[in-house]
Amino acid sequence: MSAETAPPPAREIETLEEFDRVALTGSFAGYRVQAVDLTDRTFALLVADTTQAVFLGCLMEPQALAHVRAGGALVFPPVPHLPFDPYRATLYSPVELYADLAAAGYEHTPDARAYDWYRQSAAGGDILASMLRSIHDDAVTDALDEHLAGARVVGVMGGHAMKRGTDAYAGAARLGRDLARAGLTVATGGGPGAMEAANLGAYAAPQEDVMLGKALSVLGSAPSFRPSVGEWAATAFEVRERWPEGGSSLGVPTWFYGHEPPNAFASHIAKFFANSVREDTLLARCNSGVVFLPGAAGTVQEIFDAATPNYYSARGEPTPMVLVDRAHWTTELPAWPLLSALARDHAMAWRIALVDSVTEVPDALTRLAEK
Repeated sequence: MSAETAPPPAREIETLEEFDRVALTGSFAGYRVQAVDLTDRTFALLVADTTQAVFLGCLMEPQALAHVRAGGALVFPPVPHLPFDPYRATLYSPVELYADLAAAGYEHTPDARAYDWYRQSAAGGDILASMLRSIHDDAVTDALDEHLAGARVVGVMGGHAMKRGTDAYAGAARLGRDLARAGLTVATGGGPGAMEAANLGAYAAPQEDVMLGKALSVLGSAPSFRPSVGEWAATAFEVRERWPEGGSSLGVPTWFYGHEPPNAFASHIAKFFANSVREDTLLARCNSGVVFLPGAAGTVQEIFDAATPNYYSARGEPTPMVLVDRAHWTTELPAWPLLSALARDHAMAWRIALVDSVTEVPDALTRLAEK
């Protein structure tokens, strides 16, 4: 194909409104149409140029489907009977993942059904299921990049075992609130415990200070997602209903750890099937630093997942890393001595800090960013 007849660079269409605007030009050549229901747009498809267009999971009438294929389009059809859309164009929301919670219980929510599908498909070793998981995770990554374009993102990592009603949980919530009020996008692993607390704090950021204390009191009636995910999630939605004007933040959980449900305070949720993709995706986008609250194996892994690109300067200038709770990270799980040893004589040495309290974190992040 000559330069004169080549289609324009690939562009995405993710809504009917975008589709209708492009349809007025008469050409979808080179476009990627993602997860849009086109059953009522047959005429527009029949009269348009679809050379080298790609349709991902778009419903169409048979006549339109045959026409766009004949016109040179590549079509990835919707996959029936899946509890998720592998071609989705947007991030998840808590309301979407917890749909039917009140009426039918957690086990009937889209989140729980996707986890059941994942366990069954992974055990069966079906190559189609593996491909669908990969397509889904790639689509979520694309949606995440679009969502975070231009954002200053700070990660808050910590263990899922931190219970509501504890001083540690309240401290993590206040930290999330302070970071959000400083204009940062708070990003967590999206699960319970410290992750939920930080997302809750970001949710509370636009409200009066007294709101957070009241919300913590409500949540204290269900301290953990064990034994009942339903009760744990229901109290979170009670908080959301009482204070609906919450701030935004990001949660990045995984169905690999599907026994840990997503928290309802992250306004946007990038949920993945592959935990390795999830971990790298989350940490790579924390361009304003990462805070590590006390945690166990998962948090230790995240410390060194973040440290490795900092050590090699694989992503440019090292990003700040702040470890919180000196006793935890030097005695209980002595990650700090190893991190300090790794950093010695490298640029990352100026971008790591160990502090005693969450109240010291904002100043530490500012100080490290200036070095």
